[in-house]
Amino acid sequence: MSKSQKSEARAVFQEVIYPESNSKAMAETDIHRECMSDLIKTLSDFYRHDPTVYVSGYVFMYYQEDDARQHIVPDVFVVKGVEKKLRRYYQIWKEGKAPDVVIEVTSDSTRWEDTETKRKLYQQLGVKEYYLYDPTGDYLEDRLLGYRLVGSRYVSVRLWKGENRLHSDVLGLDLVLESGRLRLYDAQSQRFLLTPSEAIEAQRQAEEARRQAEEENARLQAELERMQKQLQTTARARRRLRGRK
Repeated sequence: MSKSQKSEARAVFQEVIYPESNSKAMAETDIHRECMSDLIKTLSDFYRHDPTVYVSGYVFMYYQEDDARQHIVPDVFVVKGVEKKLRRYYQIWKEGKAPDVVIEVTSDSTRWEDTETKRKLYQQLGVKEYYLYDPTGDYLEDRLLGYRLVGSRYVSVRLWKGENRLHSDVLGLDLVLESGRLRLYDAQSQRFLLTPSEAIEAQRQAEEARRQAEEENARLQAELERMQKQLQTTARARRRLRGRK
């Protein structure tokens, strides 16, 4: 029996279940959780108008068909050339490709897995760029480091002395350490991408500025109407005076 026939035979007798979670505790610190959430939401907003870019993180990624044990959970990942939609999990063989970029927010409990196990697997799967970020500066010699796929192997990319950024060719963005915090910088617009909280604050300020502008316009309009009425009153008074002479 050929390999494809065996696969078909297995499918007849047993459907493989791909869980969306497992019984293992996957707790993170507030710092790590907020960092992952900010990166996912910031990148999602950056690509919000592109229907062929999928941004996600902290979901099961299955990389071998018919074997639910072969999975990994990237913190943050971006896939170009696939449909933007909500997914329960990501199956590489169904989507037709692995992620283009993965960012792992490393901690004491994940350091070995991030620097060794995941790095080797992402290299094997063909992830073009892999970045590791240590938000507390306790676990990596460099708080931000990266790997780029050259051929079939990763080449390490590290911060130059005195530098605080790595450029992502895939994203077209710089990953920047700003006071130890990982930010995303768009060189084309020459600005940092806003995090969710920054976007909310920017919207609040814009709405406040608009409210103040509307109030100022209303005040000026009222002042203009008052002056027009005063001019009209003055003009009538002058006409009455001229009529008496």
